This record gives sequence, C-alpha cells and structure tokens, in this order.
Amino acid sequence: MKNVINYLSAYFTYTCLLALCMISFALPSSAQFKLRLIVTNNATLHKADPVFVAGNFNDWNPGDTSYQLKQENNQFLFELQNLNSSVYEFKFTRGGWGKEACNLFGNSLGNIVLQLSSDSTVYLTIEAWKDDFPLKEKKHTALSNVRLVDTAFYIPQLNRSRKVMIYLPDGYEKSLKHYPVLYMHDGQNLFDEFTAGYGEWGVDECLDSLIKKGKKACIVIAIDNGPKRLNEYNPFYFEKFGKGEGEAYLNFIVETLKPFIDKNYRTLKNKENTIIAGSSMGGLISYYAFLKYPNVFGKAGIFSPAFWTADGIKQMTDSLGENREGMLFFYMGGLEGEKYITDMFKVCESIANNSHSFIYTVIDEKGQHNEQAWRKWFAEFYLWITADGNNYIIKTSD
Repeated sequence: MKNVINYLSAYFTYTCLLALCMISFALPSSAQFKLRLIVTNNATLHKADPVFVAGNFNDWNPGDTSYQLKQENNQFLFELQNLNSSVYEFKFTRGGWGKEACNLFGNSLGNIVLQLSSDSTVYLTIEAWKDDFPLKEKKHTALSNVRLVDTAFYIPQLNRSRKVMIYLPDGYEKSLKHYPVLYMHDGQNLFDEFTAGYGEWGVDECLDSLIKKGKKACIVIAIDNGPKRLNEYNPFYFEKFGKGEGEAYLNFIVETLKPFIDKNYRTLKNKENTIIAGSSMGGLISYYAFLKYPNVFGKAGIFSPAFWTADGIKQMTDSLGENREGMLFFYMGGLEGEKYITDMFKVCESIANNSHSFIYTVIDEKGQHNEQAWRKWFAEFYLWITADGNNYIIKTSD
C-alpha cells in the first residue's frame, strides 16, 4: 500500500487509521425532478424589487437573473428543473448578500435545507429583509496574542497590498523555541468577529485551548482576502470569474511573505512544519499549493474545496501526485451537495492512488458551507496535521 488514507463520516461512530478504509457515498440518481418554490408572503417593504433564489444549485449567486422569481397574484414563483435526488440549500435575496431575507427581528436565517427525492412544491414566506435593520454593533474578539504584521503587505506579483495578521502561541515571548507555521487565507474570518462577515473560525481561542492541554503549538499567518479573491485563489481560468491569479498569489506567499516571516519570527522552515489551509476557494488554492510547491508546503487543510471552478485540478493531481508526499486533510459538509462531494472524492482518490501522502477525509453529514462548519472541524484538522508520527487516534461520538 503506497499511502495511508482515512475516511471519516460524522454519521458513523467508528474510526480507522493506518488502514485503507473507504466509506461509500450516494452517487447522484439518474432520475430528474422539479422543485417549485412559492413565496406566499413577501415582506411589506420593497414589494417592487426583484427577488432571487441563491443556493448550491447556482453556486450561491445572490443576483443571478436566471434565478429571479416571477411575481403572480401577490406570490413569487420559481421552478427548478432537472435536479438530481439530493440535498439542496438556498436563501432568498434582492440581488446581494446585504439584502437577504431575515426574520422579523432582523436576525439572519440559516439556509433553507431540503432533501429532494420527487417532484416537489414548497411554500415559503419572507418576513423581512436584512437591509431594513440597522447594523448591529460587532465587537472585537481577537485575543491579545493576535497581532498585526502589516496593514498593507505589498504583493509585487499583483501590484496590490493586503493586511496580514499573526497568531503567536502563548509563551513565544519568553522562550527561544522555534515553531511550525500555518498559513491561512481569508484572514478576516479567522480571529475576529468584528472583521468576519459570517462568523469567525475562532482559531486563536482554539489553539490557546489545545496548547494549554499540552498539544503542539504553532504560529498562524492570516492573509486577508481582497476584491479579486475569486481570481487570486484560482490558478485556472474560470468563465464566471475570468483569468486565474493563483500562481501570482502563491508566488507572493512563497517568495515574499514566507521569507519575511522566517526572518522575523522563530519558525521551523522545512516543509514538514509549513502548513497551508483555507476554505472554499481558499481550499482550492491550498491544495494547489501542496501540488505546486512540494518542497515548501508539506501539509494542507482543504475545507469545502471549490474544485468545481478548477477544471485542471484533477489532471494536475494525476500528473504530479506521484511525487508528492505529506499530509492532507479534506473536509466537506454533507449538506453542501453531492456534486461537490463527488468532485472532492475524485481528487482525494487520485492523490491517494498516486502519492505517498497521509490523507484524512471528513464528510460531515449535517455540515454546511460556512464558517460555523469549518470552525467545528478546525481542532480535528489541527490535531491530526500536527501529530507526531501521524498516529493521532480519532474519537467520535453520536
């Protein structure tokens, strides 16, 4: 056996490590169904505004004109056709995420989730719209050991700048110890509720807690995203986003940011102690970094990877995987949709078959595509990816 691979489904209660363990997952059915959405009560305000549905069936585009509801007799209607039997999630908007449906008190709603297994009609109501309520005061929650590296760290390859933060583990200032480094994307969402758009990961609190329990410490470098996030986190051209800038973005991390961090902080510089991680598009660019820079990144955390935006990622895995060696943690929520699970499994199986890497794959049956889900699994990822000897034993419960 060339590699060690561990698949964990949160639905089950057993675990396995140091064995090739495959957990099956349902492939999309050949049957095609219709889903008819009927909004019987639209919020009083903005009656004249168009209403859209955004979900895992249209890449969560909040203003997709192809998914605009039709108004008939004080109702809003939309029919989705040719859907596979699967779990679907969606929300209503008036064209942007700042104008999404909410409850009567202005609180955000969770995704509407349904299991489609036949032609279905669903009746829904919209109580209010988010933009009709004053913005709630958000408080800073980052711990004192999260510090600013630079408000505008220059990215020469893209002629842009970016805010970069650093988490230094407790005891850093009083020791001469050198630490592994974890590079993470979408830095706004990692430490501070004030800057997080949809909730923070709580990376600082999580690591402080684990370190106090005797677990391995590390430095975390958080790189904010920018207005060209969808391009910077994709190394490939994608029709909806345009030219990929992932090569230039990674070149910045490898040639500019990492040398700066290694020079100014006590780091363990080798690939075994250099980790890269992110979610969605950040998961894609993290996996690409593992493939493209095998001598720099020996470990990667790949949460809900947006492989659907990267037609070349499977081919690249096939061609480069044989010479890759390290540790890969893959996560996908069961409620994100079978298409995305299938896309991830194709890549997982390819890198497992071709490489000598340790691979841990999680499918959380009730997990969604959001910060709350990634926060839930961050500790599991960290404990496994930093375990000595790759022999961390996983414990799960119902």
